[in-house]
Amino acid sequence: MHEPLDGPRSGSAAHAEGEPVYRSEVVPGTGGALKQREEDFLVDELPLYPPSGEGEHLMMFVEKRGLSTLHMVGVLARHFGVPTSAVGYAGLKDKHAITRQHLTVHVPGKAIEDFPSLQHERIQILWIDKHDRKLRRGHLEGNGFSIRVRGVSMQAALHANQTLAILEAKGMPNRFGEQRFGQWATNHLIGRAMVRGEAQEACDLLLGPTPGGHSDDSRGAYAAGDLAGALEALPKSAQAERRVLDALLRGKSPRRAMDKLGRTETAFMSSALQSAIFNAVLDERVRAGTLDTLHTGDVATVHDARKTTFVVSKDEANSNEMAERLQRLEVSPTGPMWGPRMRQAEGAAAEAERAALERFGLTPDDMERFANAHRGAIEGDRRALRVPLRYPQVEGGADEHGTYVRCGFALPRGSFATVAMAEVMKPVPATE
Repeated sequence: MHEPLDGPRSGSAAHAEGEPVYRSEVVPGTGGALKQREEDFLVDELPLYPPSGEGEHLMMFVEKRGLSTLHMVGVLARHFGVPTSAVGYAGLKDKHAITRQHLTVHVPGKAIEDFPSLQHERIQILWIDKHDRKLRRGHLEGNGFSIRVRGVSMQAALHANQTLAILEAKGMPNRFGEQRFGQWATNHLIGRAMVRGEAQEACDLLLGPTPGGHSDDSRGAYAAGDLAGALEALPKSAQAERRVLDALLRGKSPRRAMDKLGRTETAFMSSALQSAIFNAVLDERVRAGTLDTLHTGDVATVHDARKTTFVVSKDEANSNEMAERLQRLEVSPTGPMWGPRMRQAEGAAAEAERAALERFGLTPDDMERFANAHRGAIEGDRRALRVPLRYPQVEGGADEHGTYVRCGFALPRGSFATVAMAEVMKPVPATE
């Protein structure tokens, strides 16, 4: 076997999450469990604009149960007789939930009445209208959530209400949720190995036993050097892993094998790495109590103006006007999504962001070199370190499945409801 990566293989630099850092630490957690039933997790997409009423596209509002968005896209494409590329959607929604979202289908020359009603046990079209353009990723205002926590008493609603009140007043830490890092929390580690040019390490993390100790027939066979057995044991759905294993089985080097991962998967793994670094920067500011302040050299964002950022001057950092805007959640500090197009912070803020990158064993040159070799994988951006949580609602209840606490709220696009619920529940981390 090859030598391991330099630096730690545990702790916040190597794993997506270290010790939990909560903005609402003064409030006890409710405990409990999420997603015990599909109806416990409801998501309503908030549109950026209404249908135009004319054009070559059909815009529809669709409810799905227990399906991924991409699965639903395939069903709709077959129903309307178009390729999946003709179906537009603004965002991916949770599979283990009941979700409602907007989609468009390009059907030039066709009218709504030309198509029969969709008959599907897990998909229902709630309304449909004409529209003049394809819906693109990110074209949504945000999402509304109604989430039940099971395994708690109704009295836990008091603590849930206190937590959401803090997040409404101060903003929710805009942390990436655990789903970004994959079932075994290895996506960012694979991304790091790829950026560092450690192809063997990337293969081992993708195909072998995980750092957390998970293994199965395929991963065990890979660790034993039985590549054919590993490939045979892989499920057919693991297409990316199968391509990499097949290349290794044909004698390709680890670097050549990882080239078979595919553009989408490469971008996803490197995005998970960006997300883990961002989370590390965010957690440091939560610990330091500086999530609601702006320092000279910070890159700030204006919440109601998309993509509007500015480097904070000394005068702005010390001004009462800026302090009031921070308190009103009009502006917030941002964190790094490392890449060549990322707007750089200055001074001490830049040093703190580079230090977080270095804790992952990386430099800005590493990120730029990888971006140049894999066009479109990591372009670079800024992300708000906190976001508004609006319209909080909390109630205790009971049904035939037991007692629960229901939490309702709205979040901007790109933010994770599971982060808000982690603040509410404050789960105890599993020990390896």
